[in-house]
Amino acid sequence: MNFLRGLFALTLTLFLHSTLQAEYLYKDELIFNPDFNASIDKIGSELHQKTGISLKLVMLKELPKGTNIVDYEKESIKSFNEPTILLLFSELDSKVDILASSDSLYQYFDKKQVLSPVASPLQAFIVALFYSSGLSSFKEIVTNYGGTIIPLLAQKSKPEEVLGKYSGAMFNGYADIAEQIAKNKNIVLDSAVGDANKNSIFVIKVIFYGFVFYAIFMYIKRQLYRRRQKNESK
Repeated sequence: MNFLRGLFALTLTLFLHSTLQAEYLYKDELIFNPDFNASIDKIGSELHQKTGISLKLVMLKELPKGTNIVDYEKESIKSFNEPTILLLFSELDSKVDILASSDSLYQYFDKKQVLSPVASPLQAFIVALFYSSGLSSFKEIVTNYGGTIIPLLAQKSKPEEVLGKYSGAMFNGYADIAEQIAKNKNIVLDSAVGDANKNSIFVIKVIFYGFVFYAIFMYIKRQLYRRRQKNESK
C-alpha cells in the first residue's frame, strides 16, 4: 500500500511539473530545452499575472495533414477560456502566425510589425526600391519593418545551429509581443528583455546592407571608369 501511495505521489508530481512547465510553451515538438521552456514561462506567467492575458507559444514539427495554420490556430484557441494570444511556428510548413482569441487584444500589440520579414528601415527601403509597383506600394513597404521573428528565421545556419535559430527567433517574437502588451497596459515586466535582441538584428542588417550599397557603388564606379577609358581610346 505504501509503495502504491508513493508511486501515485511521484506520478502526480511529475504530471503537475509537466503541466506547469507547459503552461506558456503550450506545445513543443522541436526544442525540448528546459532553459528555453523556463525563459518563456517566466515572461508568460508574469504577463498573465499583471494583465490577465495569456500568451501561448506553440512549436510544431509539422501541421496535421489537410490543416492550414489558421484552421489549426482557431481550433487550438478554443481550449482557452481566458483572453489568449497564440504564437505558432511550424517548421516543415515554414509558417509563423499570431492569433488572438478576441479582436480587442490586437490593440495591445502590432501583429504586422512582429511578423514583418524586414528588420530595419534600411532593408525596408531597399526592398521597396526593388519590389514596389508604385508610390502607394512603396510607402506601404518602406514603413513595414521591425520584424522580430522572420528575419532571424531567414538567416542561413549550419544543421547544428538550426534549433538555436528557432529558439532565438521565437523567444525574440514572444518577448516582443509581451513587452508591447505590457507597455500598452502601462505596466512593467521584470522579466522583459528590452530592445537588446531587436537592436542586434538592426545592427546586423545595417552592416549587411551597408556592404550591399558599397558593392553597388563600386560596380557603378567601375562601369563609369571603363566607359571613360573606352571614350579616351577612341
